[in-house]
Amino acid sequence: MDCSLPGSSRQEYWTNCSPCCCSRRGACLSAFLMLLLTTLAALITLVAILGPPPRTPGAQACVTQMNRTGFLCNDRSSCIPASRVCDGIRTCARGEDEEEALCRAVPQSLPGFLVAHCGDPASWIYSDQMCDGINNCGDCSDELSPGTTCPPCGPGWWRCPSTVFRYCSCIPRSLCQDHVQHCSDWSDEYSCPGPD
Repeated sequence: MDCSLPGSSRQEYWTNCSPCCCSRRGACLSAFLMLLLTTLAALITLVAILGPPPRTPGAQACVTQMNRTGFLCNDRSSCIPASRVCDGIRTCARGEDEEEALCRAVPQSLPGFLVAHCGDPASWIYSDQMCDGINNCGDCSDELSPGTTCPPCGPGWWRCPSTVFRYCSCIPRSLCQDHVQHCSDWSDEYSCPGPD
């Protein structure tokens, strides 16, 4: 059938020339499906490379009463410390801090604001454990520069080169003048005025 009849209307063209037009429409449909499949394959590749999107899009950060990073419960008023998330105890009223999607593959499944990395890239701690005076990472990278910008020792602490592995550069003043060496320079026994 001749698809190039002069003077035919568009409707006559599509009606009378179905074998020719069908092959053109088929080519267009095939090209569209190929484009769709290519786009889908690209999305799957991106997810494989970058990882799945965050599983907890509703998780929000907050600041606890102790001025630490926290997790905002669904009631939008309760702010629990980051380290209370996925600890096996439901702290939020509805238990959203222990949901499977959030706790499935800790720390990867946790929102970034809850996680802090140590000097050893394989090690991590909860973000509220940074700069708390305690050696949570095991190498003091959560307490000392250059890895952190922790403020100087607070009023309840004494700055000294610690000999106690639990602390890094400050010890609690409650350990001062207890007749046990906690600072390598003995300042906890001879210089520290003791608890406030």
